[in-house]
Amino acid sequence: MKDFFYAIQDLFVNVLFAPLDALRALELESWAAANTLNWIFMIVGAVAFTYWMLQLKKYNDNNEEDKSISSHSYL
Repeated sequence: MKDFFYAIQDLFVNVLFAPLDALRALELESWAAANTLNWIFMIVGAVAFTYWMLQLKKYNDNNEEDKSISSHSYL
């Protein structure tokens, strides 16, 4: 069983985290290159947020939302 957990450790440390280790090595050379992954995540988040807001505006313009004062019958 001990070998099984060492195999999992080896997989993560030597294989799956290898790209992140390469990014860590870039940090000494260029700040922008080291933070490329962060910029990609920020761009994806901004695009998703914009899409979400446009969809909300579309439903609001079509008056599809129930805007009654009480949202539940027991209120």
